Amino acid sequence: MSATILANARLFDGVSDEIHPRCDVLVADGLIREIGEAIAFPDARRLDVDGRFLMPGLIDAHYHANTPSYDFYGADRMPPALLASHAARLLTGALDRGYTTLRDAGGGDIGLKLAIDEGLIDGPRFYFPGRALTQTGGHGDMRRRNYFEPCGCAYSGVVTQAVDGPDEVRKAAREEFRKGATHIKIFVSGGVSTDLAPLDMPHFSDIEIEVAVEEATRRGSYVMAHCHTDDAARRCIRLGVRTIEHGSLITFETAEMIAAADAFVVPTLSAGELIAENADKLGLPESAAEKVRAVNRSALEAIEACVRAGVKLGLGCDLHGDEFVRTQGRELMLRGKVQPAIDVLRSATSINAEIVQAKGELGVIAPDAEADMIIVDGDPLSDLSLFVHSAQTVALVMKGGRIVRSRL
Repeated sequence: MSATILANARLFDGVSDEIHPRCDVLVADGLIREIGEAIAFPDARRLDVDGRFLMPGLIDAHYHANTPSYDFYGADRMPPALLASHAARLLTGALDRGYTTLRDAGGGDIGLKLAIDEGLIDGPRFYFPGRALTQTGGHGDMRRRNYFEPCGCAYSGVVTQAVDGPDEVRKAAREEFRKGATHIKIFVSGGVSTDLAPLDMPHFSDIEIEVAVEEATRRGSYVMAHCHTDDAARRCIRLGVRTIEHGSLITFETAEMIAAADAFVVPTLSAGELIAENADKLGLPESAAEKVRAVNRSALEAIEACVRAGVKLGLGCDLHGDEFVRTQGRELMLRGKVQPAIDVLRSATSINAEIVQAKGELGVIAPDAEADMIIVDGDPLSDLSLFVHSAQTVALVMKGGRIVRSRL
């Protein structure tokens, strides 16, 4: 049995308000075996953490591994080998920054998971939906307005696929599950990064959404929904969607409904902030840039409403391309504007673990949990901006008991 002891750590276990000032953690065969003081174990390698902050590995619940840039139209036409090379870089970079688990939000597939599992990519644990489901002409339809489709065929791109009617939704959901998907992604409102569908445009009929939920439930899985508007969030709850992505315009009354349904909201503040700051560079039309700015003004208020209502909030960056994903830790800093730091850390660990249906296995430092942990230089409870440059501030990354990298 190979064993490691991380000794003399300042420990946040992913759940408790209590920070343990001096603690040892015993890891053996990929699992956390014991937590306490002055732990001894035969032949264990002992690493003195010297009072640094030890916490569960970060989980990003809204990541895009298969989008190398904000040029979604171009990504659909990229050679597959080149696309996979970009994805490998995005996955490896995330793990290096301390993200030991990712939940993909559209485009991630079984090929990437197998490459990670077989050691071809040194990446995080990977949960994926395959291609997300959008209606024709919806926010996820990446065809340009001036694109002429001679045969009228359905759209099927890298990140999304267009499906119309309950039968097509059912077929597509079943096909993604056949290919190993861990959840299904749908679009229920318009978006901010394109001008194809108005932000407040409802997507899909009720029965189409119900079919997606039904098929996910059959698999013991769930539906995550791209959803900005308050009306769309209410539809999601009424129709059984489990996780609401973005939720930028949610009101307190709707937040109460979400909490009562035991559903989740995964805000993505850094995506909106980045797009607003780089609209010209990203080539966004002014109409899209203004939509982003308007949504950003409401997003913090929506999070505050969710907090007051007791909604379980996940955390995700929703960034695209290596240049921007390097700052995925900015999401924690932005969330710190409206939540105590310890609640933000819970969102990025134990709550996100519950979202990916791995409660008690991931996102916690507890006996028999997976040994996914990071050590941080500095005190995240007083300065969440440490994660903006986590390649420098995360001193050690451990996934499944294996030390991925260490500066100790």
